[in-house]
Parts: sequence; structure tokens; C-alpha cells
Amino acid sequence: MHEMRYMKIKTVLIATVVTFALILIGSVNGNALGSTQQDNNRYSLVAIWGTEGTGDGEFAEPHGVAVDSSDNVYVVDTKNFRVQKLTSDGKFIKQWGSEGTGDGEFDRTHGIAIDSADNVYLSDMGNFRVQKFDSNGNFITKWGSEGTGEGQFNIPEGIDIDSSGNVYVADTHNSRIQKFAIVK
Repeated sequence: MHEMRYMKIKTVLIATVVTFALILIGSVNGNALGSTQQDNNRYSLVAIWGTEGTGDGEFAEPHGVAVDSSDNVYVVDTKNFRVQKLTSDGKFIKQWGSEGTGDGEFDRTHGIAIDSADNVYLSDMGNFRVQKFDSNGNFITKWGSEGTGEGQFNIPEGIDIDSSGNVYVADTHNSRIQKFAIVK
């Protein structure tokens, strides 16, 4: 069963890489990145940071990126099983996480979102859950488990938060989006 799950994850990752490559090919063939028929703006590369590795500011398959209200950048460093917090010019601030199933531990985390209070939400694919942290990486809560029922996930990937604080999760292999509201 784990082999089948691995194959599904591998297929999703390959599809993502192919899609990204097609976007890059389109930009190389004369289409400016970010430019559309309605948007006459052009974008130019301002900075690149990070190299492959396990140290501060180094990455092993970075996936999700989000920015908080102070312009700090949070990167899901998937194969290092952590989140890194950087300044907007790439200077390392802190990191948190490790491999595992406990609170603050990850298994192939991909998606990241930040709410209006700068809390950080992560879609923890391999653990079939969402985890919530404050901006310093302190664990707040988690929800979800493996399955097809309400509130259960089969490879949660994308995640976002609306202005009311509702959390949207792309439950990839269940072919659905789940919306969660804060219970008061």
C-alpha cells in the first residue's frame, strides 16, 4: 500500500515538474513571466537564494513559499522535513520541524499559507493532516487523518486562507477541496 501511495506521490510530483518546465519554456520563447493580455507589466528577476543542502538557508526540494505581514519568507523545505523563515532578501532567521508523526514533525510537507495574524499552516501530505504554528514555529494545533471521510485527507497538498480565516485544503487524491472554519 505504501508503494502505491509513493507511486501516486511520484506521479503528482512529475506532473508538477512537467507543468513548471512548460511554463519556463513559454517564458523563454518570448513571453514575459507574469505578463498576460490584460497585464502589460513585465517582471524581472531580483534575487535568487539558497543552494542544495541541509544547512541554514539551504534546501532539499523546496515546495511551498509564503510571505507574512512583515515580509518574512517561509519556505517548506520538504526533504529536510522543516520550514525555514527568511528575510525578504534571503537571510536566514530560523527553522523548525523534523521528520516524524508527532506535533511539529513532517512527512513530505508541500503547501503553506499564512493567516492575518501571521500564523503558519502546513499541509503535511505524508501524515494526512494540517498543522498550525505561530510565526516563531511554536505548534498550535493540527487536524486530519488518512481517509475519504469529512476532515480526512488523501495527500493534502495546496492550502490557503481567506480573509475570514477559513482554511482551504486541496485534498489531491480524494479529488476535492475541503474548507475549514474556526470553531469558537
